[in-house]
Amino acid sequence: MSFSWIELVGYLASALVVASLAMTSVVRLRTVSLIGSLVFVAYGALLPSIPIIITNAAVAGLNIWFLRKEFGANRDLGAVPIESQAPFLLDFLSSHAADIATFHPSFRAPDAGDFALVLTRDGLPAGALVGHPDGEVLQLRLDYVMSAYRDSRIGQWLYGDGAKALTDAGFTQVVAQPESAALRAYLLRVGFEEADGGLVRELRP
Repeated sequence: MSFSWIELVGYLASALVVASLAMTSVVRLRTVSLIGSLVFVAYGALLPSIPIIITNAAVAGLNIWFLRKEFGANRDLGAVPIESQAPFLLDFLSSHAADIATFHPSFRAPDAGDFALVLTRDGLPAGALVGHPDGEVLQLRLDYVMSAYRDSRIGQWLYGDGAKALTDAGFTQVVAQPESAALRAYLLRVGFEEADGGLVRELRP
């Protein structure tokens, strides 16, 4: 059985759409789906098939709209202080323990004196931050974002425009000793700098 190159374009578009459904990250799902829908538009133009073009042009438009919302200035991100021993926080961390261990292998649970934040996206829990207060310095123990929101730049927001949640608690600096290469790369990406064998992020009021 032989395939024309036009059919191969159709199969490629189908493969991209199917692959997008396997993505755990919202951003990656939308991005791959966008590419797939654009390839489908090209496939429809080659056939030609107006219904295929119209349907997938609409899907591409929706993906672009959601991606703009994901990275736009009006994203609904939040950092809500919570007691380190609050049942909700402990349950959330327990539910994601396996994923957390890939970045923080030794983390088990917050200590009673720890400072903690629940990170939110569109009003829903998206991650958590836990640290040990040391005067104006927060010794970072956990900085975790769920895989679905990991490409949403919550970290850049938290240590940038969202740093008020930390500075209001009296912190001027966050210090980290990353246990994994992935965590180190992430912290450097959100503005931490090398210092005394660890990483430091200065917080602006």
